[in-house]
Amino acid sequence: MQVRTRHSPSFGIARLVLAGGEVARTGVDAVATSSGITRTTTGRPGKLGAVTRALGGDSVPETGYAAGPQGGWLDVAPSFPGDVHTVEMDGRMGWTLARQSWLAAAGTVRLETSWSGFRPLFGGQPGFLVHASGQGQLVLACCGALDVHDLQTGEFMTVDTGHVVSYTDTVQCRLRQFEQGRAQSLRTGAGLVFDFAGPGRVVTQTRSPRRLLSWSQAQPGGG
Repeated sequence: MQVRTRHSPSFGIARLVLAGGEVARTGVDAVATSSGITRTTTGRPGKLGAVTRALGGDSVPETGYAAGPQGGWLDVAPSFPGDVHTVEMDGRMGWTLARQSWLAAAGTVRLETSWSGFRPLFGGQPGFLVHASGQGQLVLACCGALDVHDLQTGEFMTVDTGHVVSYTDTVQCRLRQFEQGRAQSLRTGAGLVFDFAGPGRVVTQTRSPRRLLSWSQAQPGGG
């Protein structure tokens, strides 16, 4: 699978170019496809509903698309305004990503909600994070603009969970309450922050999907 992005950074979209018989998995319905692309499986991700479920669901919404013998392409875009970011999975190092940041991946990339590395954070229960491993392209959705932080050994940073897109397995992290007495949720990350320590890469976003969703629901007719 090859990934070609356009319309960045405000309204990013990713074109997934598939060879004959190749499969792509997406967290949203395709915007458009070429002829010969077949929709194979679906978890009914939808649009705004995908954001709602991704913020607090127990599974990762997923749709599969397969190319015919001649290959083809499909376009996928985030459910919120922002950039898209491609990670080249090398088969050795995994990445942790926020559920709402999951956009697409090659069929050779594995996504887990109950990864063993989450036990110190969630006690073995599904939370708001997904672990990606394997080899191939992983496409992430970013709400707003994208920031990449390469932390050196001994370098620290604290990030609100709503602004975390992804981070490498080499990064040490601690999840804690933002302030005493504030409502918090391990399922959505609300009221919590991450303390990160290098070495490794942390990808963040300038807007929070959780705040965007809350704002949208608070508007007249927003439900």
